[in-house]
Amino acid sequence: MKKLPEVTFLFWIMKIAATTLGETSGDLLSMTLNLGYAVSSLILFAFFLFTVIPQLVAKKYHPMIYWSVILSTTMVGTTISDYMDRTLHLGYLAGSAILLSILLAIFAVWRLSGQPLAVEKIRSFPAELLYWLAILASNTLGTALGDFFSDTSGLGYAGGAELIGGVLLLAAFAAYFTRIPRVFLFWLAFVLTRPFGATFGDLFTKPLGSGGLGVGTIDSSILLLAVLGGCIAYTTWQHYRGLRQQVSPVEPATNFRESR
Repeated sequence: MKKLPEVTFLFWIMKIAATTLGETSGDLLSMTLNLGYAVSSLILFAFFLFTVIPQLVAKKYHPMIYWSVILSTTMVGTTISDYMDRTLHLGYLAGSAILLSILLAIFAVWRLSGQPLAVEKIRSFPAELLYWLAILASNTLGTALGDFFSDTSGLGYAGGAELIGGVLLLAAFAAYFTRIPRVFLFWLAFVLTRPFGATFGDLFTKPLGSGGLGVGTIDSSILLLAVLGGCIAYTTWQHYRGLRQQVSPVEPATNFRESR
């Protein structure tokens, strides 16, 4: 029962687009619409449950459902992290430390459960549940890290995106040219694509006076939704095209000689 996509170059492009869209969409609710971090987190957590339950009960991989869950985790991760760092005044470092502890605890439980950590080997309900909990925690952690790099570290939005992008390139290099376990590199990249999307999203949405490009959350969200939607449509077509080729019957022989 394979319900997760292949980890390809397009997968990472879609992950970055989803995380960036999650950043701009979360800010759209909490800041632009002025709902606040607590209310926005409750709304988006309900949206997360709305998307993850169909994914968990599904019997096979559906690109639209899968990427809807990825998007919902990035959106709720944005507002939860902002609530911890700004409303509760924990600060980005303390918030990141707490979220990292939660993520490591999930991995510890995952390891002790005996379920495989490698994504391509996830086949059971318990393993997939732990997978989505880890993704939710990693996307929330990534938001706090992104805010730390762009605001507290002094790198700014562009500098933060460049730094994290460089680390991601090193991880990609390590995956092909070193013996570092692929499972570790996958989850490292999965965590880091979130702050990369956060800093990249802030670079687009924040005003010029704050070091951003001043595009705004609404226009940025519409653009990113179009990009992600196009990628989902392509992967959906590609996925079901492959399924049709697998089940297409072999054409029967036209005569007795061909049958022999």
